[in-house]
Amino acid sequence: MLALLVMAGATLSACSPTPEPSPTPTAAFASEEEAFAAAEEVYRAYVGASNAVDYSDPSTFEALDAFTTGAYRSDEREGLSQMHAEGNSRTGDIKITWFNGTQFVPPNSVTARTCNDVSATDVIDKDGKSIVSEDRPTHYAIELTFVANGDQLMLSTSQAIEDPKCASQ
Repeated sequence: MLALLVMAGATLSACSPTPEPSPTPTAAFASEEEAFAAAEEVYRAYVGASNAVDYSDPSTFEALDAFTTGAYRSDEREGLSQMHAEGNSRTGDIKITWFNGTQFVPPNSVTARTCNDVSATDVIDKDGKSIVSEDRPTHYAIELTFVANGDQLMLSTSQAIEDPKCASQ
């Protein structure tokens, strides 16, 4: 349900002077800790924006674009549009139980794991009935990948995983 994508812009050049050589890319972050902190900040902002989404108002979906990129953004938008088309609504907020950076690949990739508490959330169909399985876990572990877009990290993948530490919350 959570998803994050950023579109890359293309630069057109015709009849322009020869460009100056580009500087060699350098790491966007001075340290692994800095990269993990940036990823956590982006993810917390993303979850906040996700909690504010109103399935009945597609304009609220746009806030998520600031945190997501690539196929993840497209897939998320498709899922939200389907929820809207089916007349579903969501109640409650997702809460982040923990967030741990797991890998930093300079200059632009961060992998992390998070445990999200979804116990206070529900998805209601157009007839007012919950479409959430009664045996849904209250906590989900997710592996996240972030990529740098300029000086900002963007969520590019999100995959539910099994993590006993999260499941025992």
